Amino acid sequence: MRDFTGKRYWLVGASEGLGKALAEKLSRMGAHVILSARNAEKLQAVADGLPGQSTVAPMDISDSTSVQAAADQIGQVDGMVFLAGVYWPIGARDWDVEQVEMMLDVNFIGAARVLGRVVPQMVDRDSGHIVITGSLSAFRGMPGAIGYAPSKAGCATLAESLECDLRNTGVDVQLINPGYIRTRLTEKNDFTMPQIMDAEDAAAIMVEHMMGDKFARSFPAPFAWLFRLSNFMPEWLFFKLFAVK
Repeated sequence: MRDFTGKRYWLVGASEGLGKALAEKLSRMGAHVILSARNAEKLQAVADGLPGQSTVAPMDISDSTSVQAAADQIGQVDGMVFLAGVYWPIGARDWDVEQVEMMLDVNFIGAARVLGRVVPQMVDRDSGHIVITGSLSAFRGMPGAIGYAPSKAGCATLAESLECDLRNTGVDVQLINPGYIRTRLTEKNDFTMPQIMDAEDAAAIMVEHMMGDKFARSFPAPFAWLFRLSNFMPEWLFFKLFAVK
């Protein structure tokens, strides 16, 4: 079981929602949490409410210079949790160039930008913990998810590649695929979201997973089972069920 006491964990995307809830739980477990997002005021408000040590490091993950500056500020970390993301429900028939590109850049390439500053130092000392937040939408392409689903699929594959390379080292890699969580992002949806969760409940599941040694966790069940099973559907059946009529 992993002990977070005194460990420095960099939470990328920690100003609200799931990131804020996770920061609160890790802080109560003794971690020194380093909070990053674009909004410095929101980050400071989160830090002020934490019971333990914290550091605020504002950062724009779409900007390599900003990411490098934050990495230089915080120095060596024991763990990094990537939670940052943007989302708009967009289908191919209503393509928004700017929003689709931003989802791919922030959600996927942003993860690579941060990992590029964290992974080498962990490899050099043969110690570290990397957690990437994917999504149930990463399992297969879904209607109305142009930009978002591919960005999360990229995160999942990135985590798998990291695990393949680092599995027999001192650097642990984990992937977490949540379903719908009540945040400002899901407020944009105008459809029923099955088994939608509060951020605090989702954060509790994340911490439970992070304390163990398994690679991936998808939740909530049984909603997650549907997405897992969709990987085994033949294409004709998958598109018959999910394609826009």
